[in-house]
Amino acid sequence: MRVLLHAGFHKTGTSTVQQALFHNRDALAPHLRLVPRARMAPAGKAARAWSAGGNPVDLALFGYELAQVMEEWDADDPRPMLISAEDLCGQMPGRAGVESYAAAAPLMRTVVDTLATLHPNAAPAFYFSTRQTEDWLASAHAQHLRASRMTLSAEAFAGRYRAAADLATVVDGIAAALAPLPVHRCALEQSRARPLGPLDPLLDLLALPEGLRDSLEPQPPVNPALPPDCLQGLLVLNRSDLDDAALRAAKRALIAECV
Repeated sequence: MRVLLHAGFHKTGTSTVQQALFHNRDALAPHLRLVPRARMAPAGKAARAWSAGGNPVDLALFGYELAQVMEEWDADDPRPMLISAEDLCGQMPGRAGVESYAAAAPLMRTVVDTLATLHPNAAPAFYFSTRQTEDWLASAHAQHLRASRMTLSAEAFAGRYRAAADLATVVDGIAAALAPLPVHRCALEQSRARPLGPLDPLLDLLALPEGLRDSLEPQPPVNPALPPDCLQGLLVLNRSDLDDAALRAAKRALIAECV
């Protein structure tokens, strides 16, 4: 049983990949087993918690939640398995006190160990989408402005989290931790120009029938960038004394005006 896990990173086109997989699920189903991102949500929640707190209970829960999913898999099904869920690498740096993707390699090691226990004949491989440092920092900061009470300016955020944005080095560490298992990567700057965008590098690794891609429909980028004045407005709101409910409402209204 071939298993390909796309486990990160945040803000590297992962949501666009997941939207494309969902949109094309009927065409892919005869040739590929897809595990919906929502099905991986409990494991992702445990991964985020462990990356933020380091509590061994959360790492054990991560393995348990993975096992709940993997137990459902039919080892005799000849179709390869594909999972795309960026939270399996833990919390995105900049939130919940997480400074880097240091948790990613141990989390992927847990994936390997859990899979080996339940499906000892499985052949896992890993794929990571990456992004140029400055682009990742800008996109991550914008996401934090939208989804949390981020009060750092873009410049301050970049200064604090620049090391975390070196995604190529993170992948190097994961590859070393998982050796000799295959660990693949592709930068968003390269994949976004391909016919199916960031989905194409994943399909390269799956050896699907020739001609299948011609039947797949590309999807526009998910979560497009907001204008600079909108991002500045979100920063002002995050720095205000609004309570959480009022802040969320004000940010929703501002974003609605911007898009």
